[in-house]
Formats: sequence, structure tokens, C-alpha cells
Amino acid sequence: MNRSLNGQTHAWLKVFVVSAHHLSFTRAAEELHVTTGAVSQQIKQLEERLGFKLFRRLPRQLELTDEGRRLAAVVDEAYQAVGQEVRRLRSGVMSGVLRLRSVPSFLDKWVMPRLPRLQARFPDIELRIIVEDSNISLRAGEFDLALDLNDGRYPGFNITPLMDEVIFPVCAPSLLRGKPPLTRPEDLAWYPLLHDVTAWRGSHDYAEWEHYLNAIKAPPINLHRGYTFNRNQLTIDAAIAGMGVAIARRTLITNELKTGALIAPLSQRVATDKRYGIVHSPGALDDRRVRVVHDWLVEEAQRHNHYHY
Repeated sequence: MNRSLNGQTHAWLKVFVVSAHHLSFTRAAEELHVTTGAVSQQIKQLEERLGFKLFRRLPRQLELTDEGRRLAAVVDEAYQAVGQEVRRLRSGVMSGVLRLRSVPSFLDKWVMPRLPRLQARFPDIELRIIVEDSNISLRAGEFDLALDLNDGRYPGFNITPLMDEVIFPVCAPSLLRGKPPLTRPEDLAWYPLLHDVTAWRGSHDYAEWEHYLNAIKAPPINLHRGYTFNRNQLTIDAAIAGMGVAIARRTLITNELKTGALIAPLSQRVATDKRYGIVHSPGALDDRRVRVVHDWLVEEAQRHNHYHY
């Protein structure tokens, strides 16, 4: 006899697990709003279907057989899991692991301060955060969402733009004490320069300073001097320590300017052709868990843009 489960068998299993809880067909019938005879008949049909007894029918009570006890534990656990998932779906709760890749500076300065809000909204989503520089290529299957700074071209991927980036020089107030004024681009000749050599994918060691000075049509300045770092945040830390003048990104520098740890001695600010965006594989947003984190990031970026433009 073919004993694979079908729709009728699943209905009988529901009757069985209620009966196993009560060890009474009468009380099971009351919970299920059917007759005692109907419960008894369905249990009998289930036993015939399975090929073994589930209950010992004693004079005044029911007792589970060893097979019945083992089956009841499995079925009860399955129904609880299904019920819990249904409640989550109905309430809009998302759960599970989500792999979020980000360039280091953006993760540290922009994403991390906002993560408590994501955790409060979706407490059952567990982020697995992967930090990689922009010069490390994105590979399908290694992340669910990636936060990157580039020109927006990602063959084989979709991208949701978040924020355009603007750059300008910053330094510690202490750097200017007892030295020539720093009010014009040519005054930079008197000060050490700090360089992020991984500014964006494919950039050379002095790319940020070169882009900035060309954009403001500054007179020729020797850029190939000073300290170089392979992290944006390290150049900013060096600037805070008074080691020189760094190029800052508006998106990542808000707190340092607000507290006075850094100042922007030159008034000119320059837009780049680079922007932060969310990179994802085609079809990734069909997963509601991925979609809600994606939409949360867009919402946070819109709030940031509102206050910084």
C-alpha cells in the first residue's frame, strides 16, 4: 500500500496531535468542534494509513504507544514551527541571516551609527557584515546587498543610488597655529598632504587631491608628498592628530566638523562622479527580507540627504 502523506492524511494528523495532547477523544472533539465518533474514526483511518497503532484504548483513558509518542513529538514541533512562521508573516516580521557587504569607511562612519534603528525595526534579521575595499570586485553569490562607492556601473548587477559624494580639504585647528594662513589652494604648499590610496575602484594614490584641485582650477601644486593610507578613515584620523590636510567626504565627516575636531579651511567643495549605492543581483529584492533592508537603507539615505543638501 502506498503510505505517502496526502491532504487527507495531514487533516488526520491535526486530529491526532490534539488527541495526543488531551489523551481523550472526547476533549479533542470539543476543541475541534466535531463529534467524538468523528475523532475516533479519523484516528482509526490514520492508523490504517500508517500501518501501526497510535493509541492504546484503555477502559477509562487513552495511552500513546511508543510509535504514537514519537510521532506526536515530531508533528507537534512541526505545527508549532508553522504557526510561529504564520504569525511572523502576518505581523510583517522578517527573520534570517542577511549578508551585507560594505566599503570600510562607509560602514564605520555612516552605517554603524544607524544599525540600532534597523535592529529595533527588524530584530529577527541577523546581519552578516562583510567589509571589503572598493578595489575588491563584487562577485555574485557572495552577498545579498553591497554598499559601494563607484561610478554606478556594475555589469551583471542592479544598483540603487543612495548619495552623491562631495569632497573638500579638512585639517585640525592645531595644524594652522604658528604657520602661514590656509585660505587659498596655493597655501597648501606649506602643509603636509594626507592621501587615501583606495579612494574608489581603480583610483591612483593621489586621485582625490588631483580631482579636487583640478575642479577648482588651482595653480600647480606638488601632490606627490605627505602620508598615504589605504583607508579613508585613517587619513581622517591622521588629520585629527594634526599630521596634515586630508580630503574629506561630506557623507562621512559630519561629526568631526560638528565637534570641531576638524575644520574646512578652504570654502570650495567639489562634487565627484562617484556615488554610494546598493548593489544587488537581479531578483534579489524578490526576497522580502532583502527588500526590507534595502528599503530601510534608502529611507536612511533620504533622511541624510534632506539634512545635508
